[in-house]
Amino acid sequence: MRKPIASLILLAFIIAWIVVVGTLSGLIGAWPRWAQLVFYIVAGFGWIIPLKPLFAWMNSGAQQETDD
Repeated sequence: MRKPIASLILLAFIIAWIVVVGTLSGLIGAWPRWAQLVFYIVAGFGWIIPLKPLFAWMNSGAQQETDD
């Protein structure tokens, strides 16, 4: 049950992240091009850091053993 719950949380977080970054685009549009580039690179990878605990929790469930 962890993976479906984590998937919904992940989807909600990414949508919220996109809305926040999109909302800031008007303000960021006045920045120099190099500063915009840095911001969008950080924003593009920045969503991963807050979700690392979610990924760890999602994959920490009991592992099933299989006989090969």
